[in-house]
Amino acid sequence: MKITPEGMAKMIDQTLLKAYVSDEDFKAFCEESAAYDFKMVAINSAPVKKCKEYLKGSAVHVGAAVSFPLGQTTIEMKVEETKRAIEEGADEIDYVVNIVELKNRNLSYVEREMESIVSECRKAGVTSKVIFENCYLTREDKEILCRIALKVKPDFIKTSTGFGTGGTTVEDVRLMKSLVGEEIKVKAAGGIRSLDSALAMIEAGAERIGTSAGVAIVEELKKRKAEGTLI
Repeated sequence: MKITPEGMAKMIDQTLLKAYVSDEDFKAFCEESAAYDFKMVAINSAPVKKCKEYLKGSAVHVGAAVSFPLGQTTIEMKVEETKRAIEEGADEIDYVVNIVELKNRNLSYVEREMESIVSECRKAGVTSKVIFENCYLTREDKEILCRIALKVKPDFIKTSTGFGTGGTTVEDVRLMKSLVGEEIKVKAAGGIRSLDSALAMIEAGAERIGTSAGVAIVEELKKRKAEGTLI
């Protein structure tokens, strides 16, 4: 696969979603993300404003995780969190679907939720991503969500939060991409900690990689490029 370190960095959403992060940690994280020119920093919605300030002058997007990681808030609460994050500087929104309503086959609710959040993003010119959390879903569940997504047209559908019982798999990325084709992009996230894992997800169809190991991935790619060992 022909991909440069710079190209890889522009596919990475570098994550810092822990509950115990200081302002100094966020500042260092943003400075490092700017130095590597990652596509986005993935953070919870509360620190959006401060991270936007830390990243001032860089091309790195600020991405807010909405209703994270369980997705168990109402549509109205998710929309308000989305609006507030956008007002405070979020360039991208990753929200978690209401899996309970999906399992209940209350599909009109799931579609209304998706449409409500995606429309807010669209109005603001902000990238929208829908997190499926595949470790809890059957193949039928995933297919249903993909069909709804094809109606609503978010920018991305995403495999996982990284906080569930399992992360992303190549099989899930391949399935999701096969179902939405070129109409929606796929983001792989959850457990991607190596260059080989990232490359496998990209080969399967992912166009964005969510990881806390972005620096290690880019550095490994640089090393292999220099050694001529990248296949």
